[in-house]
Amino acid sequence: MRRLVALFGLLLVAGAARAAMVARPVSWTLDGTTFRSVLVYDDAVTTPRPGLVMVPNWYGVNADAIAKAEMIAGRRYVILLTDLYGEGVRPVNTGQAQAAVKPLYADRALMRARMIKALAELRAQEGRAPIDPARIAAIGFCFGGSAVLDLARAGADVAAVVTFHGILATDDPALAKHIRAEVLVLTGDEDQAVPPAARAAFEQEMRAGGVKRWAVVDFGGAVHCFTEAAQKPAPNCVYDPPVAKRAYQFMHVWLDDAFAGKP
Repeated sequence: MRRLVALFGLLLVAGAARAAMVARPVSWTLDGTTFRSVLVYDDAVTTPRPGLVMVPNWYGVNADAIAKAEMIAGRRYVILLTDLYGEGVRPVNTGQAQAAVKPLYADRALMRARMIKALAELRAQEGRAPIDPARIAAIGFCFGGSAVLDLARAGADVAAVVTFHGILATDDPALAKHIRAEVLVLTGDEDQAVPPAARAAFEQEMRAGGVKRWAVVDFGGAVHCFTEAAQKPAPNCVYDPPVAKRAYQFMHVWLDDAFAGKP
């Protein structure tokens, strides 16, 4: 009897060891540039679940971004943590981050092309990861928020995009007419990078483009970086745990309703 109990215990331990968060490298090449991204999901769940393209802040794919993707993914999502810079570009300070994002903000068509490729690479993981191809969306943080909005403006076939403290400006407001996704903007009411005029311009862009479902949520008292636990506090960049918690709750509800086709 004791041997049976011990054997059962070993089986439980072995099963627990096998059930863990996966962070698997995924690479692709576009226009001569190789991109190194990471696919994140919990392999304890075999049921297909929504797939998310996730673009991190301007520091790109690093250990902090992977940890954040694992936290968000949990057992709910399969996440492609997306490299938009290309291999070898991994900023470690503000100056390097500014240099990394500059070419993409200067050439929004390039950013859209890289996002469309990332979406295709996420879809290509079907069969190799538990992704439900009928439930695909994108989320982004800071610079990544700009990227997922541009994915929507490119007319991508995604159910929703959610941006956290992201820059809202576009190179061409007329592109909004191509948006098929349900768009949720989560921003800090006191974010100096997204002042009231920028929020108003974005709202007008959505109206003029005839976007069916969109929302802008202003968190009172919050500034930039409110979900960025790993960042050191700086002017207009402060992690705000209560706001971050509520923002993630908004995201989950928005995505659940978009995937279900609910208004």
